[in-house]
Amino acid sequence: MKVDVLLGLQWGDEGKGKVVDVLTPKYDFITRFQGGPNAGHTLEFNKIKHVLHTIPSGIFRDDKINVIGNGVVIDPVIFKKEIEGIKKLGIDLSKTLFISKKAHLILPSHRILDAASEAAKGKSKIGSTLKGIGPTYMDKTGRNGLRVGDINLNFKEKYDSLVGKHRLMLDKLYEFDYDLSEYEAEWFEGIKVLAEFQLIDSEQFLNDALKEGKSILAEGAQGTLLDVDFGSYPFVTSSNTICAGACTGLGVPPNKIGRVIGIFKAYCTRVGMGPFPTELFDADGDLLRAKGNEFGSTTGRPRRCGWLDLVALKYSIMINGVTELTMMKSDVMDDFDTIKICTSYIVNGEEVEHIPYEMTAEIKPVYTEFKGWKTDMTAVAHENEFPEEFNSYIDFIEKETGVPVKIVSVGPNRAQTIERMLD
Repeated sequence: MKVDVLLGLQWGDEGKGKVVDVLTPKYDFITRFQGGPNAGHTLEFNKIKHVLHTIPSGIFRDDKINVIGNGVVIDPVIFKKEIEGIKKLGIDLSKTLFISKKAHLILPSHRILDAASEAAKGKSKIGSTLKGIGPTYMDKTGRNGLRVGDINLNFKEKYDSLVGKHRLMLDKLYEFDYDLSEYEAEWFEGIKVLAEFQLIDSEQFLNDALKEGKSILAEGAQGTLLDVDFGSYPFVTSSNTICAGACTGLGVPPNKIGRVIGIFKAYCTRVGMGPFPTELFDADGDLLRAKGNEFGSTTGRPRRCGWLDLVALKYSIMINGVTELTMMKSDVMDDFDTIKICTSYIVNGEEVEHIPYEMTAEIKPVYTEFKGWKTDMTAVAHENEFPEEFNSYIDFIEKETGVPVKIVSVGPNRAQTIERMLD
């Protein structure tokens, strides 16, 4: 068997959680391989809306195994709240949720370091979610981190040692005022909840599952254009959000990767700072935000909105080796008379079809226009009902990218997902 990878191709918020939930019945294991509670995967079914931050989006199917991989960073406080919220729905995760011993822990002092670092940058801030993600990954690569597997191995001693280093940085480097005490108590309560779950050597666990013929779906967080290596640096997250991150974040070899499912919105959004060539500052942008309810599921911040950027999309497809596409939020553009797709950039007077190294340079998008479909797509139940204008939009994307659009989402509910019958 292979590990299929599902990931975002834009700046996050593409709707990955919903697609994982829809695809989960086809898999035995659902896994998270990177990121932390800066992710917010929204699922909507049975007239209830759920937002997951750390736990894989397969947990609402009671016959599936969910694994938090070694590449994920976990905040015990947020994890505890997430578990409590799920328990209220009558769902018991004690037998279906497994956590890698090698996953790193976000400490209260990591959150404070995040805030201190962002404050010190002033106008140069990158728009951090202030969840402590960056400082935690810095400790991981600096070989100072605290891991889930340390919970039963001189844990308090290791915790105090790392917090001591953080205090030194906060006092000497940032001169930042802070109080750990209140958050610390809650944090150790979260550690108790975390310790109640099945803590595993996830790389062995998953490779054994593959040998037994089990099917695995790897759920990415954030988006390709936020990848620490290949995103719009420095306005990126602290982990590898691309397909290769599934190998290092789960401990599976590259030859075990199967389908690579790329998720993108029919338009583009971005939260926080950073370049966004197709961003709209007019009524069209306001309409996209209002119709798409474009506010961060984790931060609540209003998202910046713009037309679909095909230059960036083709780049993401290349980096990830995408084998199939899923287009989300098609219904958001129901009311537009004219819809645009960016097909190239003008950079320093020259037209280019690739992302330049210096993304902060003045970039002017070149658009191809399409007639709007002016149809209530939320009422569409089958691809045979797609209006001609909508099919033209999809056909253009497929022709330009060379990758089929296999799934189209026409609304937020689980049922509003159409799998296309392709040859």
